[in-house]
Amino acid sequence: MLKLFLALLFSYAILEANIQLIKKENDDSNTTLLVIAGIHGDEPGGYFAASILATNYTIKSKNLWIVPNLNKASIQRNRRGINGDMNRKFAKIKSKDKDTKTIQEVKEIILSKRVSLVLNLHDGHGFYRKENHSKIFNPNAWGQTCVIDQCKLDPNQPFGNLSDIAIEVKNNLNKHVLEEHHSFNVKNTKTKFDDEAMQLSLTYFAVTNNKPAFAIESSKNLSSLYQKVFYQLLAIEEFMKIMGIEYKKDFILNEQNIKKIIHNYGNLLINSVISLNLNNIKKSLSYFPLQSSSNEFKFTHPLGSVKRVRDKFIIYIGNKKVTTFYPQYFDYEDNCSQSYIYVIDGKKRVFDKTSEIYVTDDFKVVSEKSTRVNIIGFRSKKSESDIVVSYDSMNKRFSIDKNKKTFRVEFYKNKKFCSMQLVHFK
Repeated sequence: MLKLFLALLFSYAILEANIQLIKKENDDSNTTLLVIAGIHGDEPGGYFAASILATNYTIKSKNLWIVPNLNKASIQRNRRGINGDMNRKFAKIKSKDKDTKTIQEVKEIILSKRVSLVLNLHDGHGFYRKENHSKIFNPNAWGQTCVIDQCKLDPNQPFGNLSDIAIEVKNNLNKHVLEEHHSFNVKNTKTKFDDEAMQLSLTYFAVTNNKPAFAIESSKNLSSLYQKVFYQLLAIEEFMKIMGIEYKKDFILNEQNIKKIIHNYGNLLINSVISLNLNNIKKSLSYFPLQSSSNEFKFTHPLGSVKRVRDKFIIYIGNKKVTTFYPQYFDYEDNCSQSYIYVIDGKKRVFDKTSEIYVTDDFKVVSEKSTRVNIIGFRSKKSESDIVVSYDSMNKRFSIDKNKKTFRVEFYKNKKFCSMQLVHFK
């Protein structure tokens, strides 16, 4: 059920999706934490932390909203901002700027009456220290900080005592640092008076509209992505505790478990007729049956995205390129079977049209009227139904996985594509 829910939640009509807002709500309470990540595409600690927050945390009281990948195109390119720095466009932006729609939409989300506090997740250079110790440890560094624009908001604003909250978060984070030099500090940019660049930022836009806002900066100089995500999640948990948001997670927060979660790319459902597990998939798949336009891609991973470059479709999880489809274009047939009959290791079974099928010795697709079967990697001059197929009879270079154990079974009707199933040899 969880996978089905996520597949429906994290969906994209190719090249059309703009902001993805994930809401984990319990009631009509106006206590809502808004977490925004990915405003800079080369800061993966923030957006991978937000993706884990979306998939592995359950909110038991009050509300959590998550924008895990605000700047999707820059995340794909692993660049700060392919259209300039998005975090310098909140005070003013030209109407023709390619980021205009995104900025307008995220402003509306921030200004929602339900939003009580905003967290903007970043990875910053070095380790912030009030005194200059080196090129890495100095006052100009941003890493391992809880950043505020000013000390306080309106006295009547809940969570408006920004400095006190930042100090509390910092103190609690420092009880759990993996190494002593990972310690956090509070960085007050005193934006109104001392920092013209920050006057253009997301957090300053929020505080000037009396919305409590903070930036969490893990250090780019940490030894791994998993450490960055670790500290981001620790910080988010501290803010949830301060706000009285009760939660539970389905893992113990440590580097090893974070690594496992990050490398689980989940599933991709294409046009409701092709389902692929993106773990262990080959770097490219040729003659992949797609429509020439209007393809719909649904990911169970919130950072899943697609980029079409001429006649190829590149599949991403965050800034990680997972695979590339080199398509063969087909019209899709509407009047197709929803299930197909197989004989698996001598036993007859029925499988849904997008099933993954596990075989020990051999399989056979039972023929169906007007349906042509194409087993990719098995050569036959006719429809490949009613033929017993073993692993030894398959051409391994046509497998879809790196272990060369999984093969496509495609169904066609009236020369149009119906659906794809996957056969895994054990």
